[in-house]
Amino acid sequence: MSWRFAMSPDRHARTMLPIPDRPATGLTTYDAKDPATAYPPIEPLLPPPGAPHVLVVLLDDVGFGASSAFGGPCRTPTAERLAAGGLRYNRFHTTALCAPTRQALLTGRNHHSVGMGSITETATSAPGNSSLRPNTKAPLPMTLKLNGYSTAQFGKCHEVPVWQTSPMGPFDAWPSGGGGFETFYGFIGGENNQWDPALYDGTTPVDPPATEEEGYHLTEDLADRAVSWMRQQKALMPDRPFFVYFAPGATHAPHHVPKEWIEKYAGAFDDGWDVQRERTFARQKELGVVPPDAELTARHDEIPAWDDMPEELKPVLARQMEVYAGFLEHTDHHVGRLIDALSDLEVLDDTIVYYIVGDNGASAEGTVNGAFNEMANFNGMAALETPEFMLSKMAEFGSPTSYNHYAVGWAWAMNTPLQWTKQVASHWGGTRNGTIVHWPSGIADRGGLRSQFTHVIDVAPTILEAAGIPEPASVNGVQQSPMEGTSMLYTFADRSAPERHDLQYFEMFANRGIYHRGWSAVTKHRTPWVMVGGDLPAFDDDVWELYDGDSDFSQARDLARQHPDKLRDLQRLWLIEATKYNVLPMDDRTSERLEPEMAGRPTLIRGRSQLFFPGMGRLSENSVVSIKNKSFSVTADVDVPGDQVEGVIIAQGGRFGGSTVYFTKGHARFAYNLLGIQLFTVEADRSVPAGRHQVRMEFAYDGGGLGKGGAVTLFYDGDEVGSGRVDATQPMVFSADETTDIGYESGTTVSPDYTSRASRFTGRLHWVQLDLGGDDHDHYIDPDERLRVAMSRQ
Repeated sequence: MSWRFAMSPDRHARTMLPIPDRPATGLTTYDAKDPATAYPPIEPLLPPPGAPHVLVVLLDDVGFGASSAFGGPCRTPTAERLAAGGLRYNRFHTTALCAPTRQALLTGRNHHSVGMGSITETATSAPGNSSLRPNTKAPLPMTLKLNGYSTAQFGKCHEVPVWQTSPMGPFDAWPSGGGGFETFYGFIGGENNQWDPALYDGTTPVDPPATEEEGYHLTEDLADRAVSWMRQQKALMPDRPFFVYFAPGATHAPHHVPKEWIEKYAGAFDDGWDVQRERTFARQKELGVVPPDAELTARHDEIPAWDDMPEELKPVLARQMEVYAGFLEHTDHHVGRLIDALSDLEVLDDTIVYYIVGDNGASAEGTVNGAFNEMANFNGMAALETPEFMLSKMAEFGSPTSYNHYAVGWAWAMNTPLQWTKQVASHWGGTRNGTIVHWPSGIADRGGLRSQFTHVIDVAPTILEAAGIPEPASVNGVQQSPMEGTSMLYTFADRSAPERHDLQYFEMFANRGIYHRGWSAVTKHRTPWVMVGGDLPAFDDDVWELYDGDSDFSQARDLARQHPDKLRDLQRLWLIEATKYNVLPMDDRTSERLEPEMAGRPTLIRGRSQLFFPGMGRLSENSVVSIKNKSFSVTADVDVPGDQVEGVIIAQGGRFGGSTVYFTKGHARFAYNLLGIQLFTVEADRSVPAGRHQVRMEFAYDGGGLGKGGAVTLFYDGDEVGSGRVDATQPMVFSADETTDIGYESGTTVSPDYTSRASRFTGRLHWVQLDLGGDDHDHYIDPDERLRVAMSRQ
């Protein structure tokens, strides 16, 4: 770029990071007052002259055909504004799932190369699926920071191995630990409650600055923080460029948004998803974001037609899409606040803005009927959400009392004109995401369209080339492997330049494919919304398809029969690339991979007992002994000031699934919240007396499979004081964002008896012990022997 050549030459050798200090040479005087005393001034480390600011915006679970900037029904004026002043990319690709895309983006390497073959929660011991980024593949923000950039991330981080997500870390994989970001404000994990999120400032758990009743929403909070940070950075470091990574939880489920944004779309989707696809496709052709000869792909039999859906359910289905559309427009609005801030700071022209509209295709994880609580499907219990139940909850979709997702048909429609959805890495519906690049100082073709094949691993090398920073050969003393992406900078100036990224494999849960010089060979192996059960073919029985991308933008015409030799060549090439990048062995398991022992990954806690102390909290499910599908007990040593003691002893999960032992009006209680749909409560028949006592709850699991119920018994000092039943339990997961807390409850509450801010235990809590096995020992633990008992069960 000619604008850079006029700058002064860079004096740093930047391939070894940190850049080695070079001591000053020359005369050393005895007296600093000696006129011969001379040292060069101290200069802060800065990137090469002319290096731009960088803002990368990555939305979550947005399909190619959702945003109005790419012909979709969800209004995104900020995306349209940036596209009018920059470039639209209509063949930009992701990995088909969130954490893999994010790690690929941040490293410039294929997701299996950096251990992120799937999400962290399903990591295994295989190198390509371990969720461990090798130290030979330093992330982009680390490289930028060590070259003098200011770096900050706001929003979702889903790259931390699950056994490292406790308050004790280790923090090597956290954004502000070893990730290269000087500032991080957001959440660790795959999704979060937009009304009451589990937030971190750096590595410190923090509460949201306001409540849902006060109008709090996570996306707005993240934008507030990002705008404030950029203003402060330019005020204090005007000569230093910044790298900001803005990754809101939107529009991943739960789809949470203020009601006024939902009402903008009232009635807009009453005609259903089949009609919506036709409308979107027509608009895409008008905009030119798909070629004139592109075809609208057919609906697969696994995706129901709108006309085949129950009539009584259609109002709920339409509402689901109204909520989602409002959610995406609301998100785009707050992205616009970042763009306005750049403009106000007079740095927008010198900022590369990547607006990546989705980290994968639209999500079909909400079942064919959608979900009021998406955790029902993740536990294989979607049948609990009957049409009658859904209709009764219709007005609550998008509100703080919901944890909602839309139906499979809407995900398919949001990927218009492409086949399939998120998780299906074989087809473009899972991996093609509309992307916009805006950089007035570096892009002359305002409003242009680029159709070269590009991939999320291309972002990091593009930014380095634009900044004049070489890929490091060594970072922190570790030799680095080359980036696997290809810089997109060549496309900025020439819309007809031959594509340079002409070979790319894809794989997710054995849905796989390969792109090579216009052709793609693909095979879908599993269906994303079938999370528990389902028959899967042997890998060698998967049926492959073949598409010519030079004449078939949407993969509408399968040419496998016409060109069997070409298909075989591409299948062989996929296997070569899969071997090169640690894709093998393929792993199509889902529920088995949620269990650490079966998956082969570490667990933070080993054994059958865990001891807690008051004040411990924000413990992820992977930081606590699993109580699912088994008997267990909770024992607490408490001092009671009177007969009206209140508050939580231990709580795991929250409003949409979990369990808790607590006191209300002096009575011990156990509550099991099944997906926010059924609440089972067992209460002691009397108050606990004043003084020091041991309170115990035993749960005797029925057995006979997953998700069964069990008997509950409550004890004071070994004496039975109450009993009851829980009819069913959650077999897989309580929540992606709610945590376990001792002596209080953060986030939403398991039991409606408390709000989180009124749940603190009013007595004195000495310790709490969680044991697996229920009643396999005395109902009373000698307080002086509690630690020995806990340790003996490790």
